[in-house]
Amino acid sequence: MFVFQQSHSTIFLQAGMKTTGKMELTLQDWIDALEAGVNGVKMRGKAELGDKTMIDALVPALNALKQAAENGTTLSDALERSARAAEEGMKATIPLVARKGRASYLGERSAGHQDPGATSSYLLLRTAAEQWKNN
Repeated sequence: MFVFQQSHSTIFLQAGMKTTGKMELTLQDWIDALEAGVNGVKMRGKAELGDKTMIDALVPALNALKQAAENGTTLSDALERSARAAEEGMKATIPLVARKGRASYLGERSAGHQDPGATSSYLLLRTAAEQWKNN
């Protein structure tokens, strides 16, 4: 069962405000929407890279989108690159000790476990990449 966290709501609310009224999204629209979502989550939870949160998946995903745009990549390929970067960021949370979010309550016991927020963020980006494949 997928549990929707407040931080996910923040992503969708912020991203939605960036895409209001648009019937189609360009790569730049995706970048703007994800950046707004990431900034909203950072503001809400005060998390940064390495805190073992969804930020550890989202920031690399955003950076991959930006890099793809600089290289003139198609939207489909850019979303795929973004999802792969999110997956790497998600896996990188395994050895970390959580410093923010609910996992921080576990302290040292959080090391050795993949962060749930990073995992669900990866799954959202993987789904987007699959849905827009070849579009």
